[in-house]
Amino acid sequence: MNIARVLYPVRVLGPGNRIGIWVCGCHRACPGCSNPELWYERPEYEISIDQLMELINTVKKTNDIDGFTITGGEPMNQAGDLSVLVDRLSEISDDILVYSGYRLGELKNQDANTRAVLEKIAVLIDGEYIEEKNNDSRLRGSSNQEIHILNPKFIEKYQQYLDEGHNQIQNFTTVDGIVSVGIHHPSFGGSLWKN
Repeated sequence: MNIARVLYPVRVLGPGNRIGIWVCGCHRACPGCSNPELWYERPEYEISIDQLMELINTVKKTNDIDGFTITGGEPMNQAGDLSVLVDRLSEISDDILVYSGYRLGELKNQDANTRAVLEKIAVLIDGEYIEEKNNDSRLRGSSNQEIHILNPKFIEKYQQYLDEGHNQIQNFTTVDGIVSVGIHHPSFGGSLWKN
């Protein structure tokens, strides 16, 4: 898979202490996107699912993992690998949230791998980012996006999280600089990712 970053503990993109996974590659190029550096796949970001799981299992040895959030980029552009990854992640936690610029209806009409991802994840947040509609809608970059709780056992957990307040930002220091995670206000001015 083409993956730019893996961070833990992410607390601003779903309930609990989550592992956040950011994929590369997205053709939408939405104006105001907070991750424009993830629009293009980069050969140096290629990683096997086994390597990724080794990293995740290292985190798991000393930390509780409450769930996973997969964003990007566009995760569904790598649906074949994503389907395999989601299978492996669900052995740790089946609370898997995926962001996609595609609408749920579009995804249901795509290939078998895409449909398999939808069957395995807990939550899908769909729809492209529209900067003019960024109004602090909890877990959503813009109010046109919809939160689909695909696994009914997570309805109460996510409803409680959605009722707790507004979007927040969380900063991570990495060897390459600072990564600012969360749903940013349009005045934020883009990503703090420092290359």
